[in-house]
Amino acid sequence: MRYALMIHYPEPGEGELTDEVIAEAKTAFDAYGRALSAAGVLLAADILQPAAATTTVTRRDGNLRVQDGPFAETREALAGVFLLDVPDLDAAIGWAEKCPAAQWGVIEVRPTATAFVDGSWTS
Repeated sequence: MRYALMIHYPEPGEGELTDEVIAEAKTAFDAYGRALSAAGVLLAADILQPAAATTTVTRRDGNLRVQDGPFAETREALAGVFLLDVPDLDAAIGWAEKCPAAQWGVIEVRPTATAFVDGSWTS
C-alpha cells in the first residue's frame, strides 16, 4: 500500500541554522533515504524549497489565477514528502518514526487514494 510521509515544520529564518546544523540534517536525511531505499519501500522523496518559493494556481469561474507565495498562512509549512510502498499503516508509522524531521516537526502519514504508475491510474 502506498503512503505519503509529509514533513511539516516551522521554517527557520535566514541565518537561524548554522552550517553545522544543516550538514547534520543532510547527513541524517541521506542515511534515512538510503535505509528506505535498501528496504525496497521508497518510491520517491523530495525536500521542498521554502514556502516563499511557492506559486499557487487556481481556476474559478473560468478565470486563471496565479499567485506567488503559499495558499495558506500558517506557522508550519510542508517541507518535504517521502512516498513509500509498505504493507500497512504500522509499517508506514515505523518509517515515519525514523524520519529525522520527527525530532523538530510533524510527520503526517497518509495513505494514497489513487496513483498514476506506469501510464495508468491505480487504486
